[in-house]
Amino acid sequence: MSRADTSRAESPRAEAPRAGVSRAEVPSAVRAPSPLWSFGLLRSELLITFRRWRTLALLGVLAAVPVLVGIAVKIETSDGASFGGGGGGGGGGGGEGPAFISQISNNGLFLVFTAIAATLPFFLPMAVGVVAGDAIAGEANAGTLRYLLVAPAGRTRLLLTKYATVIAFCLAATLVVAVSALAVGALLFPVGELTTISGTRITYAEGLGRALLIALVVAASLVGVAALGLFVSTLTGSGVAAMATTVGLLITVQILDQIPQLDALQPYFFSHYWLSFADLMREPVYWDDLVKNLGLQALYAAVFGSAAWARFTAKDITS
Repeated sequence: MSRADTSRAESPRAEAPRAGVSRAEVPSAVRAPSPLWSFGLLRSELLITFRRWRTLALLGVLAAVPVLVGIAVKIETSDGASFGGGGGGGGGGGGEGPAFISQISNNGLFLVFTAIAATLPFFLPMAVGVVAGDAIAGEANAGTLRYLLVAPAGRTRLLLTKYATVIAFCLAATLVVAVSALAVGALLFPVGELTTISGTRITYAEGLGRALLIALVVAASLVGVAALGLFVSTLTGSGVAAMATTVGLLITVQILDQIPQLDALQPYFFSHYWLSFADLMREPVYWDDLVKNLGLQALYAAVFGSAAWARFTAKDITS
């Protein structure tokens, strides 16, 4: 036996990557990643997502909506006239939505509720659909999905990280709308005690607390769209196609939710109870539609999240 053959035989680490080698002989670098590594992956995904120009543009558009609404109300009420119709608005059920806009001139905090109501039917879910639709398909389109799985992320771990990133965007997008509306409302209109839909008076501090609670509920209302978009993203290797399909499904569901002949199916549409957040402005709070909304979002997240996992774990990754 030559010297080279003897050296190879005495070097078990060189043979470790080959098939048939026991797990104990595989270098630790290719073993399952630690939880700390998972947090690092999540941190990396968050940084990449929120540094993209597309993400910043979406957040910028969302932040601009309260500014435009506030300026419009300020101009219309500059002569002392009231803006819009009265009424306290309603909750879920796909109704007309809360008429908080008529109360903005009396208290700038109502701009928060109005801005959320204005962005929730389309702008907020569209932004979430774009981010969710691009989560997996965008990586495949860029040719980086294969390298993420070799990292080693593992398909389930990577999918959960992507979904957590989309959920973080749901919260960030909703808070951007709320904070922008809060700042514009305080700048253009008086603030102080406010009147609830039920006619009772609450302090400004309590009103801020309810505004934060509404923002959290609205963010939770988008987890169904996030799961749907993630599932669509696993079906194609084109980020643009996944984003367009998700937004198209969103618009279709919104249209179907307005057709009276489909009233038996409408309670099962993910958008049906979105405006139920207005019930948080009642005294006492009316919880029925709120609970239905959160339960429905959890159901959509479970169904489409499972479908996304089943598809992604069985999918051939070629890019």
